[in-house]
This record gives sequence, C-alpha cells and structure tokens, in this order.
Amino acid sequence: MKTDILRAAVNRAPTERTVTLLGATGSVGASTIDLLKRQRERFRVEAVSANKNAAALAVLARELGARFAAIGDPAAYGELKSALSGTGIKTAAGETGLLEAAERPAQWVIGAITGAAGLKPTLAAAERGAIVALANKETLVCAGALFMRRAAAAGATVLPVDSEHNALFQAMSGSRREDVRRVILTASGGPFRTAPAEAVRSATVEQALKHPNWSMGAKITIDSATLMNKGLELIEAHHLFALAPEQIDVLVHPQSIIHSLVEFCDGSLIAQLGSPDMRIPIAYCLAWPERIAGPAPRLDLARAATLTFEEPDLARFPALTLARRALEAGGALPTILNAANEVAVAEFLARRLNFAGIPALVEATLEAAVSRNWTAEPENVDEALSIDHNARLLARALLPEIAAKAP
Repeated sequence: MKTDILRAAVNRAPTERTVTLLGATGSVGASTIDLLKRQRERFRVEAVSANKNAAALAVLARELGARFAAIGDPAAYGELKSALSGTGIKTAAGETGLLEAAERPAQWVIGAITGAAGLKPTLAAAERGAIVALANKETLVCAGALFMRRAAAAGATVLPVDSEHNALFQAMSGSRREDVRRVILTASGGPFRTAPAEAVRSATVEQALKHPNWSMGAKITIDSATLMNKGLELIEAHHLFALAPEQIDVLVHPQSIIHSLVEFCDGSLIAQLGSPDMRIPIAYCLAWPERIAGPAPRLDLARAATLTFEEPDLARFPALTLARRALEAGGALPTILNAANEVAVAEFLARRLNFAGIPALVEATLEAAVSRNWTAEPENVDEALSIDHNARLLARALLPEIAAKAP
C-alpha cells in the first residue's frame, strides 16, 4: 500500500468507476449498495454475486444495472437464470461463476463473501491487478502471506473495509510506516462486556446476537460476542500493515466511536473517529484516494460526552488469546483457528454447542492439529483450502467431546 504510487495510478483512471460486488446480499453488501445507489453517476456495477439467495441477487442485479450475476450454490442457478431472463445480464454459478465475477473487468472489487469461500474469488481479483476493498477477514486469516504476496506481484491495491483496519489505514495516511511504533484495535466488548463469567459461559444464541452498537450478520456478531473477531483482526492487521504481533494491541472501547489508533515513535497517537456505521469505511474505499458524501449519522462529540477504554478480560474471553497464539506461531495455525471457529459458531447457532464451547472447540482443534504436525504454512490456495477442510473435519470430530463438557 505505497500511497503515492497508488494515488497516481488511481488518478489516471476514468471518472466513472466500475465496481464488482462479491457478496452482495450480506450486511456489507447492503451498505455498499446503499452507497452505490446514492452515487449512480460515479459508479457502474460490472458484476454481483451471492451464495444462495438467487431471488434477492436477481433483484439487485436489475436495480444496479449489473452486467453479470453469479450464484455460489449451483442448485440456485435455475432460479437466477429464470429471474434474469431477457435482461441481458449474464449469469453463472458455483466456484467457476464466482471466479468469473471476480475476473471481469471492474476496477474496484468489493470482497465481502463470508468465510473461507471468499478466498479464491478475492485472490482472483487481486491477481489481475484490481483495487480490492477487502471485507472478508478469512482471506487474510487463512492465507494472508500468500494473498498479500500475490497482490503485490500483480500490482493490486488492497484497501481494508473492516472499520478497525480502515481506521488504521486512514490514521497512517501521510506518515512513514517506519515511524509507526504500534497500533491499537478497539473492541466494543460485545453484549457480554460486563456480564459475570458464569453468565458468559451459559449465554444463549439470542443474547449473543444482541450486539450493543453494530448491525451485522450472525456469524460476525457471535465472533464479536466471543472477541474472536478481534483475534481475527490481529491477524489481518499483521498482514495488511506488515506489523509484528507485539506491535498490535487491543483495547475495549464500548462506545465504538474511536475505531482504532496508531501510536508513532514520537509518542503521538492518531485515531479515526466516526459513528458505528459500516458505510463510512466502505465509502472511503469506494472513493479512495478521494472522499464522497455519505449518509452515515454525523458524530456529535458533545452528545457522546464520554469515551472510555479498558483492557480486554482474557479470562472471560479466551478466544482473543487463542488468536494471538496462532498469530505468533504462524504457519497453518491461523488457518486452523479460523476453520475451527467457523465450525464452532455454526454449531452454537444450531444450538448444539454452548457459548463456552466455542473457544473450547477452537483450542482443542489447535492442540490436536499441532500434535499431528499440521503446522506448515500453505504455499498456494489449494493447500490453504486443504488445511481449512481438514481442520473442519477435525473440529467436527472433536465436537461431541467438547459439547459433552457443557455445564
């Protein structure tokens, strides 16, 4: 992310920007679409994709004037094709369809596919030199070194959409990277920030889905409740900004107004502030290196009145410690961490695993993987996906034992 070079490249681009939206029907997709509709004269949509919701995808493709629509689930292809018949919008399905969407000639690609399924399409966009606005945590957690290396080789630009990393990107703007001493990711603390340990361990699905500040999808909301989302963000920050693990800290900031901070070698701290609205970082990525007017509520600091900070409670929220250990160990451990967490969260949402079982299953999977010597860093996408697949199988095999320990 060498800003001077990238700004020059963008400034040579046409005024109208072409955009592909991978993961159009999710929460990030919805926020992105809201912005695109408000700036129709500035953006043209090349392609959109979704996982299973063919009906919603067809509606969005029509509304946005997309040229191409891809559905991840091949079983939903017939519905998509029928819904877009006669529109001139081309359609495709499955992994090949998602890859085709990513490879179509759009300058900007919003990578918002949830989970490890987003890895190949997002990498395909990067490998053709696109500007990739990355909202998919798993791409960097599963194969961060590989992804950033390939992106750099292709001359791609990687812009962080996550509010925390976008805040770091903005706070570092105009400063030398070697002057950065450390970064601080802020966490809301989730719905259980002040809950007693026993209440956290026995939390219900309904309680865990009630985030105090953000409106997000179910998986990331549960990750916020366990603080695993902040653990995944540690790994993301490491790859995005080439930071050592010890240069990345976490502070709980329940107001979710300061989204992250950068500390420089002279002792200065620069923070990015804003309302907890994902349209702010998405707008920054869509317009970068410029800015566009956005609809997010304006921050009234006098009304906010008080901003507070506290250290995360690692005893009540062990997921953050597990993620830091995986980052420090490196190799395949972050990939295994992510895969096990996806399995654990899905089982919790299906009510087959209690809340305390989420980090317990992740820890058991990591320990079992290390005992099997599954530690080598993936050298290509297929290896990363193979590690991911095997880790999921391992987590599912360990599930009955972990679930049986539920209080």
